[in-house]
Amino acid sequence: MTSQWRVPTALPTLKLAGAVVLLVLAALFATDTAALAVAGVAGAALVVWGFRDLLAPVRLAADPTGVTVLTGFARRRHIPWSAVEQVSVARRAHAGVRSEALEIDTGDAVHVLTKNDLGAPPAEVAAAIAAVRS
Repeated sequence: MTSQWRVPTALPTLKLAGAVVLLVLAALFATDTAALAVAGVAGAALVVWGFRDLLAPVRLAADPTGVTVLTGFARRRHIPWSAVEQVSVARRAHAGVRSEALEIDTGDAVHVLTKNDLGAPPAEVAAAIAAVRS
């Protein structure tokens, strides 16, 4: 049994559309080259970020042998269960904003995945991973 969690399909679309809107607004209203350059860099970053979501939408997979996580731009790393020290949900509050993230601790690295990475609440994913692992 393999379970997979992926980026919601609307997210890359929003990032790419945001890049287009940013570049169009900059082209229409930028009065100097510095503002145009900043908008260009920000638009390019949104395009790359959205393209990553299209290229590698599956951020986490779990099966009886271990978990597979996305590392770097679009590389996948399989981690056997023997190397997974802990799977937990980190809850944080900062400036009145609460956030949750799934943390997979392998001893040498901690892989952090948010709801936007998983397409599901991190607590649900942690429970599903525990079920696959057992």
